[in-house]
Amino acid sequence: MADRYLEISLVKRGISCTARLLDDRAPLTCEAVWKSLPLSGDVYHAKYARNEIYALFPPFADREPPLENPTVTPIPGDLCYFSFAGAELGTNAYGYDREAHPTATVVDLALFYERNNLLLNGDVGWIPGTVWAEVVEGLPTMATACNDLWRTGAAGETLTFRRAP
Repeated sequence: MADRYLEISLVKRGISCTARLLDDRAPLTCEAVWKSLPLSGDVYHAKYARNEIYALFPPFADREPPLENPTVTPIPGDLCYFSFAGAELGTNAYGYDREAHPTATVVDLALFYERNNLLLNGDVGWIPGTVWAEVVEGLPTMATACNDLWRTGAAGETLTFRRAP
């Protein structure tokens, strides 16, 4: 199979980077995401994991992919896939503008842009994620935009994932 690429964008800021899917390490996750592109949603900056931006989506796969190529210490340029039951994100500490239902599933697509990340959440413990893609172009510019998002706020910003042209 030929390499597949996607573009990740912070729409309002006009910043994008390119990532290569890790089909050899996370084939089920890659296929689930690829079939669902484009995906776009409100962007959030992590509180616990440090240097992470992400968007939340309703489940989009025919079957939820299992944990593949897992990590709890993502490195700069890793894209991770997480699936949460609504109760795992249900406290006000997360700052989401919608109610989380205990029976709902939420998919979190995340981009890690700098070092020293640790997927440990004070409410539920270790949160392993599937590393399904890696940024191969534009990470320094994206990291600058992510730091700006951290300092100035995410309100009104959208994170978009789409197939690279």
